[in-house]
Amino acid sequence: MKTNDTLEDLMNEHDMEDIIREIRQYVHSLWTLGPLHGISHWDRVYEHGKQLATPEVNSLVVALFAYLHDSCRLADGMDMGHGPRAAEWIDTLRNTYLKDVPAEDLELLKEACRLHTTTPCTGNPTIDACFDADRLDLWRAGIIPDPDRMATKKGREIASTTDYEPLLDSCL
Repeated sequence: MKTNDTLEDLMNEHDMEDIIREIRQYVHSLWTLGPLHGISHWDRVYEHGKQLATPEVNSLVVALFAYLHDSCRLADGMDMGHGPRAAEWIDTLRNTYLKDVPAEDLELLKEACRLHTTTPCTGNPTIDACFDADRLDLWRAGIIPDPDRMATKKGREIASTTDYEPLLDSCL
C-alpha cells in the first residue's frame, strides 16, 4: 500500500473531517500566544493545503500539519525549536486525538513539523505541500511569498499569481 492510499483505504471523508475538527479545537484551546501564529494562520494554512492537493499528496497529513506545526511555540517571534517540539508532542497525541491516524502518516506529519523552518524542500510531495501551505501565508508577517522558495510546482504557481498587496495592507 502506498502512503497516499492510506487515507482513502482506511478513512472516509467524514472521519478525516472529525479528526481535523477535534485537533483544531484542542490545539486552539491550549494556545496562549498572539494571532501571528494562531488559529487564523492555521486556518489559512489548512486552506492553502487544500489548494496544494495532488494525487501524490496525503491530504490528512497536510491538514493536521496546519493545526500542529506551530502548536508548540514558546514565542510568537523567533523560536527555531518549535517544529521539533511539535513533532515530539505528536507522539503524546497518538492514543487520543490521533488514534485513528495511520502510523506512517504520523511519521510524515512529524517530519514535516520537524523540518518546516529549516528545510527548503524534501522531494516528498506531502511534506513539501506542508511547507508551501505555511509559506503561502508569510504575507501575514509582511513578507511576500517568493515563488522561487516554494517546494512544489503548485506552490510556485499560487505564489506567482496571488496579489499580495491587499493582504499586506490588511495586516498593517
